[in-house]
Amino acid sequence: MPVQMTLNKGHVPVKIYTQEIESQAIDQLVNISKLPFVHHHIAAMPDVHLGIGATVGSVIPTKGAIIPAAVGVDIGCGMNALRLSLHANELPDNLRRVRSAIEAAVPVGFNEHDRSVSLNSTLKPLDKGLEPILNKHPGIASMQKNFAHTWAKQLGTLGGGNHFIELCLDEAQAVWIMLHSGSRGIGNVIGRYFIELAKKDMEKHFVQLPDKDLSYFKEGTTYFDDYVNAVHWAQDYALINRREMMRLILAALKTVFPPFEITKEAINCHHNYVAKETHYGESVYLTRKGAISAREGELGIIPGSMGAKSYIVKGKGNPESFCSCSHGAGRRMSRSEAKKRFNTQDVQTQTSGVECRKDEGIIDEIPGAYKDIDQVMQLQTDLVEVVHTLKQIVCVKG
Repeated sequence: MPVQMTLNKGHVPVKIYTQEIESQAIDQLVNISKLPFVHHHIAAMPDVHLGIGATVGSVIPTKGAIIPAAVGVDIGCGMNALRLSLHANELPDNLRRVRSAIEAAVPVGFNEHDRSVSLNSTLKPLDKGLEPILNKHPGIASMQKNFAHTWAKQLGTLGGGNHFIELCLDEAQAVWIMLHSGSRGIGNVIGRYFIELAKKDMEKHFVQLPDKDLSYFKEGTTYFDDYVNAVHWAQDYALINRREMMRLILAALKTVFPPFEITKEAINCHHNYVAKETHYGESVYLTRKGAISAREGELGIIPGSMGAKSYIVKGKGNPESFCSCSHGAGRRMSRSEAKKRFNTQDVQTQTSGVECRKDEGIIDEIPGAYKDIDQVMQLQTDLVEVVHTLKQIVCVKG
């Protein structure tokens, strides 16, 4: 479906692919559209909802400047999916044992590995890339306890919040592994460090903004290149983190599954990141905050909530969305609101048929707290086509 709503209240229009959007999220989008360096328009995906500074589900093209809070603190957060040679009728009856094997292999929440489980060939390039960043900005390391060891021990870990590992079945009953995570603690401290640095930079130069969380770095200024280098390093870390988790999951499943092979890697994609791209005839820094790239023919992953369907999609390269689409269902309500409205019985009902935790700790991730993924998909038929429809059977939450 085409754009559902267009706002013309700032320097550029805001094109929104849904009518289900909070007034506060609209205010955020309008604030961003008032910035003089935003190029052509802003696109808001069907899963759009309120964020910090910038709206989750927004695609923001900027010329000669980057807004760190628009990229956010979960830098490089994204998805990875593999299809296996196994089918539903080959799975063990006891999926609890399968979930336990995954949870034993991949630390979740605030947990980390006792030691680095990654090979030196993986760690050394990351360490080499991080060194010049820390030499210029030693304050990053002071923001995290045991910084030098923590980032290495968190490589191959899930984290918390809406991060997850799932086993799914597609329309042919083939088994998929799908996971969602990002740059972990180190991405968080890099994000917070540069967001605060941008705010101080704005104060120093007396720049007036509609929202201080929209503080930015201009190309050619002191910290611009430093931020670009740091954010790209964190995006690489996030990509490798997902790859390392997938390696650990595959090893764990070999202990509880019959022999299998990988038959298809869908994609390993970011949905919180910035990249240099060309749109509407100009080279821009394109920030996707809760959106994935959907260039023509490009595969992507759009997950639903933990009790709903998810989709493997192929991009249509729609220029109006800056060749982007939604990154998921999108929250319908805040975590605190979800905890007020739902209880553990609701969790059990809404996750029926899924082997997962069903305790108080995941009430804020209950399917009812999210938008209907099927409605979200209907709103972006101009942006992507569905290649596979997946249904969860096992879900490990952070």
